[in-house]
Amino acid sequence: MQRRTLFGMAAVAAGAAGAGLAWWRHTPTAVLSEAEQAFWAARLNDPQGQPLDLSNFRGQRLLVNFWATWCPPCVEELPMLNAFHTAHGPSGWRVLGLAVDQPKAVQTFMQRLPLNFPVGMAGFSGVELSRTLGNPNGGLPFTVVFDSKGVVRHQKVGKVSEADLSAWAGMA
Repeated sequence: MQRRTLFGMAAVAAGAAGAGLAWWRHTPTAVLSEAEQAFWAARLNDPQGQPLDLSNFRGQRLLVNFWATWCPPCVEELPMLNAFHTAHGPSGWRVLGLAVDQPKAVQTFMQRLPLNFPVGMAGFSGVELSRTLGNPNGGLPFTVVFDSKGVVRHQKVGKVSEADLSAWAGMA
């Protein structure tokens, strides 16, 4: 009986440690010094190779989503982000997708699921960019919300929910 209790306590402790580690690994971190300025100074291309200057988005509320075609939760949340863009664009919100992927894969994907918001090709260096904005492990999807002054207000590692989008939409 005592051995069974000991094993039970060990299992509970291991479960709690695992849950704590998972929470810690998926909790956004502070934005690194100068990361916001570097973000606004970045120049990328869209999937067709046309220039996309991120400074053009400054001065507006902006939801930036790091995603990839090979990431199932990324693909699942894109229709929600498309709907958010459509619903909240008239009130000044912009959505920007940053694909951590290859241009051809994104072009093919967008033929099947056209996106109404701009997409920039961040490539695999997009993982490092997302880390500077508070994504501790570079996981996807990762979403960052900037206010109209260009300051990071919210971050989320993992798939966004309707509740997240509703909460962010009310941001001034």
